[in-house]
Amino acid sequence: MSALARQKMALIVHPDLTMLSRYQALLTRAEFSTVVARDIPTALMAITQHYFEVAIISSQLGESGDGWPLAGVFHLVFPKSFVSVIVPGADLLNLQTAINNGVQEIFEEDHAPDAVVSAILTATAIPATPSARNRSRLQ
Repeated sequence: MSALARQKMALIVHPDLTMLSRYQALLTRAEFSTVVARDIPTALMAITQHYFEVAIISSQLGESGDGWPLAGVFHLVFPKSFVSVIVPGADLLNLQTAINNGVQEIFEEDHAPDAVVSAILTATAIPATPSARNRSRLQ
């Protein structure tokens, strides 16, 4: 009997389409299926439809700071998943807000997307999907 391997999923929520595309391409190369959203309602709908291992959420979606409650909801729904937030500046208030919302990592918005994704992959150390060779056999 073989176990079905489930695809790793990532949620990316950012108002800028260019940034969404960059993060999506980088995570796809890292063998993630991605769901992208530009606003809170779309992100909430995605959260109800999928199980995510990773989230990258901008702290500023429609208004300043409205991404933080979304990050908090994501953390409550997926407590074992990695939540990261993109912020305009990593000040004390942002650090406190990150702690209060269960966010594991914050990244300043001037960080390159490849550096952000690399840091997330290193922090999560999510193993690759096991191949048929690596699965144990019953005898």
